Formats: sequence, structure tokens, C-alpha cells
Amino acid sequence: MTLEDTTGGTTPPKDDYLERRALRRGSAGWLLLTGLGVAYVVSGDFSGWNIGLSKGGFGGLAIATVLMGAMYACLVFALAELSAILPTAGGGYGFARRALGTWGGFLTGTAILIEYILAPAAISIFIGDYVESLGLFGLESGWPVYLVCFALFIGIHLWGVGEALRFSLIVTAIAVTALVVFALGALTDFHVDGLDDIPVDGEAFGSNSWLPFGLLGIWAAFPFGMWFFLGVEGVPLAAEEAKDPVRSMPKALAISMGILVLLAVMTFFAATGARGSAAVQEAGNPLVVALQGEGDPTALSRFVNYAGLAGLVASFFSLIYAGSRQLFALSRAGYLPRFLSLTSRRKSPYLGLLIPGAIGFALAAGTGDGARMLNIAVFGATISYALMALSHIVLRRREPGLHRPYRTPGGIVTSSVAFVLALSALVATFLVDRTAAFMALGVYAIALAYFAFYSRHHLVASAPEEEFAALAAAEAELERG
Repeated sequence: MTLEDTTGGTTPPKDDYLERRALRRGSAGWLLLTGLGVAYVVSGDFSGWNIGLSKGGFGGLAIATVLMGAMYACLVFALAELSAILPTAGGGYGFARRALGTWGGFLTGTAILIEYILAPAAISIFIGDYVESLGLFGLESGWPVYLVCFALFIGIHLWGVGEALRFSLIVTAIAVTALVVFALGALTDFHVDGLDDIPVDGEAFGSNSWLPFGLLGIWAAFPFGMWFFLGVEGVPLAAEEAKDPVRSMPKALAISMGILVLLAVMTFFAATGARGSAAVQEAGNPLVVALQGEGDPTALSRFVNYAGLAGLVASFFSLIYAGSRQLFALSRAGYLPRFLSLTSRRKSPYLGLLIPGAIGFALAAGTGDGARMLNIAVFGATISYALMALSHIVLRRREPGLHRPYRTPGGIVTSSVAFVLALSALVATFLVDRTAAFMALGVYAIALAYFAFYSRHHLVASAPEEEFAALAAAEAELERG
């Protein structure tokens, strides 16, 4: 195998290039992968989604959640097929690389990186807020708390992937248990008339008590409907470290999505029905508000409050993992500086963990604006969703004979639904936070300039995702010959 150089020629890689960039294989079965899929998302059930009530009301957010849930379900089915075809750490980048070429691979990988570097930075701020509100150790939210978060949890990842995913599974189980307990407690005080108690904006087209901000409010609520599912698409990034990824990956994706749908329905109806949509629409801790309102804390509300911290930790921890694996794959293939993909004796991409962690800590400590960073992350996510869905469509049409151990139900109809809804969600981000969207575009532009002028001339042909794409090109050449 060879490395491309800037002149279009080739130079042989060092014999140990891939050996120094190897992950620990067989570390995760379907249970740990399922836990990882839920861990990515579970913090969104505790807070964030409720802001969508202030954009679309109960009806608007409910419709947005159904549509975004459909988008994620269709995307997950498409990714299950793609990850069974190419079970490597590249995830979305690898799929797009085969279907859309080097530019498509880089565009997709960069969008995923934006999501997985910005989201942990935002969640570290939310963890700080929780620590302060709970009065833990007398700490206040600020850079010392953020630093402890990054240092502690990156340290566990450096210890090893198996240990990291088991830790994630335990914390996620605590958070999920708390959501079930919350729903059981809140539903005892459920009132239908509280669902549509947000005042109606009479000037909005199509407005009524269920859609107080009109039909446009449904669209504006798209990014918040995503919060019930945002991150589950990161499960394929663990394919290279999974046991029997061809079987375990589709199974884990399907079960994760099923669990997340159940949690979303329970949380949404229990929180709004117990206290009313108006009361929780802008609450930083909507589940606690739903349980206690303006009254004194109860044993149940305290339990949910502490468990909310567990949910934030689970998502923070797992998103660090996802970001490091996407960075690892892009670096190993030469899209980003190659030294970032070096692994330790314990087969952890240590620089792929430390450098994004340093960036995330700097953003959290320097801005303190978690909401803005999450909006940037959502912008990157929607771009990657559209490109991954498009990759499935292109591969189905261009390579119908490709061996597919798992096939997406509905075929390209399923991935086409995901593609259209992802583009709609991308446009919706401009309705919510235009500044965040343009900041993300700025980051994108810088990354694309680096790729255009440098890294596309230094790609590593022996990287698994590049070999997979090269094989397709060779087969196409033979067919033409």
C-alpha cells in the first residue's frame, strides 16, 4: 500500500504505520453498543427539549418530535446497513468516502467532528450548573468544574475502551431508571388541560391552543425535537472495536432507537401534563419543575435532580468517545494531521482524546454559553445526516450487487425520507440561532480550505476506509474495461 504525496506520486508508508494506529478489537458486544447509543442521547431527556415548547407549543413540538424521530429511525436503518458493509472506526466518513468520494468523506467527517467536539463542551457547562444547583461540595459552576470533567472522563477513556463503555453503561442505566421513576411519579398528577396552556399568538398563521405559534412553530421546534435522539447515529463509530460488528451493530442501533422513542414519549407527556407546558417551557431543569413546581423539593424531585447529573455525565462521556474515534479515522487516513491517530499501549487514540478535550475545555471556560455551542453542534449534525443518508442512496443505486449482510427495510425510500427531513432540520437551525449556524459555517470553511490546499494531496491509501473506496474504483474500472 502507498501514501499519496503532493505531486500525485506515491511514497511507501512505514511498515508499522497501521500497527501504531490500532484500536482494541472485540471490546464491545451488542449490550455495550446499545448502552452507548442511549448514553449519547439520554441527557437530552433531562433538559433542552422543553425549549421547543416556547417555539412551537405542545402541538408544534409534538409534531416536530414525531418528524425528527422518523428521521432518526430512517437514518439508523440506513446506517445499520452501511456499518455492516464497512465496520470501521470511520463511521459516517467511511460511508460517504465510498459513495461520494474524498470531498464527500471529508465534508461528512468534519460535520460529525463539529457535533462531537462542541456538544461535550456544552454539556460540561450544564454539569457545572447542576453541581452548583445541587450544592455539591460547595462548588460553583466555572472552569475548575469543567476541567475536572474533562480530565476525569478522558482519563477513563485512556484506560481502555472496554472499561470506558462499561462505565458508560452503568451511568446510563442510572439515568434511564430515573426517567422511568420520574414518569411514574409525574403521571399521577397528569392533567390534559395543562398541555395546551401556552398563550396563543393570534398573528401567527394557523395558530390555535395546540399550535400557539402557528404552523411555522412546528419547523422552529425541529432542533429541539432532535434532542430526544441527537447522537444515536454515533454507534457505528465503535464498529472497529465491536464483537462481530456485522451482527451486533444493526441490533444495537435498532434497540437503542426503540429505547429512546419510549423515553421520549414518557418524558414529554409526563413533564408537560404534570405541571403544564407554560411552566416547563424555559426551565433549566424541567423534570424537577414538573414534579415540585414552586413548592419545596420532595424526595422524588431530589432523586431525579441527582440522576439528571448522571444523565449529563453519560452523554458527556460517550460523546468524547465518539469524537475521538471520528478524529482517529480522519487522521489515520490523512484527512487531518496523521499524528492525531497514534494509539497508546492500551490501544486508545490518546491525542484524539486529549486535543479535542483541550478544545472543548477552552470553549466551555472561555464562553460559558452552552446553548450556543449545542446549536452549533446541531448544525453540524444535520449536515452529516443528510450526507450519510445520501451515501446510502448512492451506494444502493450505483452498487446494487455489493454484499449487504443487513439490508435497510424500505431501501432507498427509507434513506430518502431521512435525507429530506435532515435538510429541513438544517434550514430550521437558522430559525433558532442564525449566529450559531453562521459560526458553524465559518469553522467548516476553514476545514475545507485545509483539505483543499493540503490534506487531499496526502491521503493514506492503506487506511481501511480508503482501501474500501479504492476497491470500488478498481471494480468499476474492470467493468468499463
